[in-house]
Amino acid sequence: MLRSALGLMVILTVSGCSRGESSAPAAPPPSAAPMASPGAMTDGSMPYASPAAVDAYGSPLPGGVPMADGSSGFGASPGAMGAPGAAGAPASMASPTPEQLAAAAAVPAKDKLLWMQVMLDRAHFSPGEIDGLDGSSHKRAVAAFARARNVAPETVPAALASDGSPMLTSYTITAEDVAGPFKPIPADMMKKSALDKLGYASALEALGEKFHAKPELLKRLNPGKTFKAGDVIQVPNVHTTAPAGKAAKVVVDESDGSVTALDAQGNVLAAYPATMGSEHDPLPVGNWKINGVSKNPTFNYNPDLFWDAKPKDDKAKLAPGPNNPVGLVWIDLSKEHYGIHGTPVPATVGKTESHGCIRLTNWDVMELADLVSPGIPAILQN
Repeated sequence: MLRSALGLMVILTVSGCSRGESSAPAAPPPSAAPMASPGAMTDGSMPYASPAAVDAYGSPLPGGVPMADGSSGFGASPGAMGAPGAAGAPASMASPTPEQLAAAAAVPAKDKLLWMQVMLDRAHFSPGEIDGLDGSSHKRAVAAFARARNVAPETVPAALASDGSPMLTSYTITAEDVAGPFKPIPADMMKKSALDKLGYASALEALGEKFHAKPELLKRLNPGKTFKAGDVIQVPNVHTTAPAGKAAKVVVDESDGSVTALDAQGNVLAAYPATMGSEHDPLPVGNWKINGVSKNPTFNYNPDLFWDAKPKDDKAKLAPGPNNPVGLVWIDLSKEHYGIHGTPVPATVGKTESHGCIRLTNWDVMELADLVSPGIPAILQN
């Protein structure tokens, strides 16, 4: 790794994400966490039991009623709020206006889930891969929005309606979008290491990431389209601007599978669903720091660091690209071998286990990378 003129630690290669082996030094106390080399991981396939929160329309489920510790209301910026789950004196819930209630009610029932996911994305409360389905990442985003904006869960749709933007927008596919080259990506790590780039497997996959959407959703929205250059397609009207401000702290919370960026006043800048830890490689709970950011990193695969590696696997260097095991960004933590990073399989975020690191969608970790700075706290809690 090397340090840039701006003081950012630039990690050139990612080299393994796992609990330390017996030959590795013991983890230091959180208060004395050292600078460390980056880690890495691959996507798992174990089922992930998401915590109860709220249903797709914000109605509370057992054990998941949002805290009312913010101070903002409808149409306002997020109010002061501590780390997710922090106790505090409840504030009065903000009430929706008649106009907001009417706007939310006007959304057709068949479009409600998709509309909410697009509006949550625009508000930087990511639902993960937009699919229009009532999944765990959708529920978490609704709960996070309700907590941060200090609104009752059942009024989240009305609060989202204050955005006023359409759910979909038109996009003309460019020659660059379909230029490729597109190649199938093998699952086997040794076969991956033979490729000179781990790019997108198809133009549809690339468009899905551009618009934070499941490729199958794009096909449903555009029946009969072949997704060639010049096609005008309908896509989710996702955010195009970054959250206002810089993060002073990042909180990784295993209890609700979330990563939250907060500013110096404790306001939520953005919240993301995440996959973190497993029985074999638990999340390293503690107070760590962010060392730096690497964009489009290579990945040094070390089978000795992976409990599920194939017996015949050798050490290998994997090329950069969106289908690299750590995706498009690695945010290095002061806990050796651990980081926050992207994924080649966005549909699995929040739904599978990891090798101990914190996995976001590529678009979410790219946004987070622009919010953080070296040295800010990264609090990992469960």
